[in-house]
Amino acid sequence: MARITFDDVSLTLEGRQVFGPASLVLDDRRVGVIGQNGAGKSSFLRLMAGLIQPDSGRVLLGNSDVFKDRKAALAGIGVIFQNPDHQILFPTVVEEIAFGLTQLGASKAAAHDRALAVLQVQDRADWADRQCYTLSGGQRHYLCLMAVLAMEPDVILLDEPYAGLDIPTSARLHRQLDSLAQSLVMITHDPALLADYDRVIWIDDGLVKADGVPSEILPPFKAEMERRGAC
Repeated sequence: MARITFDDVSLTLEGRQVFGPASLVLDDRRVGVIGQNGAGKSSFLRLMAGLIQPDSGRVLLGNSDVFKDRKAALAGIGVIFQNPDHQILFPTVVEEIAFGLTQLGASKAAAHDRALAVLQVQDRADWADRQCYTLSGGQRHYLCLMAVLAMEPDVILLDEPYAGLDIPTSARLHRQLDSLAQSLVMITHDPALLADYDRVIWIDDGLVKADGVPSEILPPFKAEMERRGAC
């Protein structure tokens, strides 16, 4: 995994500190992020992607500041949000996949050809001219994944990727994600999904409450959530 470094990072929104201060290094292949709603997990992911600027400190991908060097962030980090409709911008599937490539500097023609190639590899060539709004929820999640894969990032960030999906669709998406060579950082409310991960980070009230292997982090997390009545 490309090394992501949080160097004394904190974030304040509307006068409230929502994350940090935190210093940590992420270089594991599979990292899970857990915590209650409003704990700061999504802020953590957005800081990691360079989508928001910290009030103090910096987030680095290798040696590049992800907020200041957007091209490096786009090339190295892909993001899949909880709601694909917040991510899909273009009318057709091929246009949606090609867009990220043009952001990296590819010509429209080259991006279009690369998008078609990705669809071919994923056995979805017949989707190229489909209107995005005609796709099911699970298919839209898959489209977002293909758009990210087309950009060939080192790291993929996932914010509750299974939310709102039925069981068969969730199972298919889980298999697809599990097969990826890229490193994954995934927010989830389901600790069971993280049992085989390399590392779990528990965020509570904007702070890193615990950080370690699943066998060390998940049991106390479950116990605390049960105590709070959260699960």
